[in-house]
Amino acid sequence: MHEMAIAESVLGLVEETARREGFLRVKEVRLEIGRLAAVEMESLRFCFDAVVRGSVAEGAALAIDETPGTAW
Repeated sequence: MHEMAIAESVLGLVEETARREGFLRVKEVRLEIGRLAAVEMESLRFCFDAVVRGSVAEGAALAIDETPGTAW
């Protein structure tokens, strides 16, 4: 399940940014994911909720903008 690895990477970026900018809490995380990215959105939401516990993003909403895929 690579959605767990994605969620952990997103949290790492959020925590790094929070340290650098002095945030104490994050209320929303917004991602843009293409339809051809092979990401199961509900699995990603579940994993995100699990990995953010005890972090600056605990309780944050996960907003996912699903973009159309393009291929040639």
